[in-house]
Amino acid sequence: MVNGIIIIPTFNEIENIERIIRNVFSQRRKFHILVVDDNSPDGTATRVSTLKAEFPDRLFLEERVGKQGLGTAYIHGFKWALKKQYEYIFEMDADFSHNPNDLIRLYNTCKRDGADVAIGSRYITGVNVINWPMNRVLMSWLASRYVRFVTGMDIQDTTAGFVCYKRKVLEAIDLDRIQFIGYAFQIEMKFKAHLRNFKIVEVPVIFTDRTRGTSKMSGSIISEAVFGVIKMKLKSLFNRKKV
Repeated sequence: MVNGIIIIPTFNEIENIERIIRNVFSQRRKFHILVVDDNSPDGTATRVSTLKAEFPDRLFLEERVGKQGLGTAYIHGFKWALKKQYEYIFEMDADFSHNPNDLIRLYNTCKRDGADVAIGSRYITGVNVINWPMNRVLMSWLASRYVRFVTGMDIQDTTAGFVCYKRKVLEAIDLDRIQFIGYAFQIEMKFKAHLRNFKIVEVPVIFTDRTRGTSKMSGSIISEAVFGVIKMKLKSLFNRKKV
C-alpha cells in the first residue's frame, strides 16, 4: 500500500509539471501525487488531467478558482491527504528546485529514524544552493537566521519548502488557524510543530533554482515573512495553545 503523497501546488507550471510528475513516479519507492492548481492560465491543470489517464489511482488533481496563495494551496492539499489516510505527506515545488531523488531520504528520516518532520535543508551543512545570485542567497540565509533568533527554533533552514510530515503532526495543528499565505507559511508550520514538541530533523539537500518558468517571489511575500514572524512569536507568548 502506498502511504506517502507528494503535494505540488502549481500556478503556470506547464513547462515543468509533466517532467516532475514522471520523475517522481520513476523513484524506487512508490508515491502518489496531488497537484493543487490555482487556475493556471497556461494550461497546467489540463496537462495534469491528461496524465491522470496514464497514472490512474496515483495522480490526483484539485483545481481552485483564482490564485489564492501557496499556503492555502498546501492547506487544501493537507486536508485532502488526511481524509485519504496517507501517513506521510510531502511539500514539494514543481520547478525542480527540489530534487525528486531526495524524497526517499526525507521519507526514511521519518519512517526509519523517528522524525515527525523531515526538512530538506539548504543550510544544515553550509550553503547548498545552485544558480541563485549572491544577493538572493544572502537574503534567504539571513532570513533563516532572523527567524531562528525571533522564534527560538533550532532549525537552520526555517523557510524551506521541501518537507515531509507525519500525519499526526498535521492532525495536531489546527490548519484552519494558519494565518500566512505566502512563503511565511513555511515558517508558521515549522513553528507550530516546534511548539508541540514534535521531532524536527533537517536533511541536507542541494537546492537548484528553476531553469524553466518564472519565480513567484515578490516584495509582499518577503514583508509577510519579516513582520509576520514577530507577530507570531508574540502571540505564542500570550497563548501558546492557540498558536
